[in-house]
Amino acid sequence: MANAVNMEGVYYKLKDHYILEDVNLTIKKNDFMALIGPNGGGKTTLLKLILGLLNPYKGNIEVLGMAPGKSKNIGYLPQKSSYQSNFPISVLEVVLMGRYKQLLKGYNKEDRKSALDSLKKVEMLHLKNEQIEKLSGGQLQRVFIARALSRNPELLLLDEPTASIDPHFQGKFYEILSKLRKKMAVVMVSHDIGVVSSYVDSIACLNQKIYCHGPVEESIEGLEKAYKCPIDLIAHGFPHRVLREHE
Repeated sequence: MANAVNMEGVYYKLKDHYILEDVNLTIKKNDFMALIGPNGGGKTTLLKLILGLLNPYKGNIEVLGMAPGKSKNIGYLPQKSSYQSNFPISVLEVVLMGRYKQLLKGYNKEDRKSALDSLKKVEMLHLKNEQIEKLSGGQLQRVFIARALSRNPELLLLDEPTASIDPHFQGKFYEILSKLRKKMAVVMVSHDIGVVSSYVDSIACLNQKIYCHGPVEESIEGLEKAYKCPIDLIAHGFPHRVLREHE
């Protein structure tokens, strides 16, 4: 089975400053991977390289067997999704926008079915006719994920998707993502190490370089190197502080 993403010796720099150095990363199909690391460590940059929105300074990247930007089977939820809250548009209409090929010529039955199926996956089908201005932050985020899913992706990239979600709903949200990996690879940027470790298959820790990539239980040492401080990681439990104070 081919991998969803292969990155070999990837560097990216702005002027004379390296954002990423010698990144080697393999993401398997049907893997649910958390991409974590300190602020400014290059996580969003790495996602943009996978999408083909940025070009590496050097190194090789292959996404779904193609060069970055060539595959159309990728869903992406950026850290901040821009929209006008007072714009008169329904939940279903927002999700249909993910069927971007049909924007100029209208939507067909297949597009509508894909949109409805996507809403069902994120448990928002019952609100398909609701105006987006009436949704909570968590509901709106699920709609944006449904929009990304409506493209029927083989790879789903999420940049801090729980930032606007109520903490009490985050567990349910991660469960939804965990179910999605049965049909696609899911890569999620997150700072909630202790929470995501209960749901993901693997963790990749990035701070300019990849310090670890593998099963949760094997990632402690790499996390400590990347964050440059000791870490307490509880693989199954409730949200909690995972970075211990410096001595």
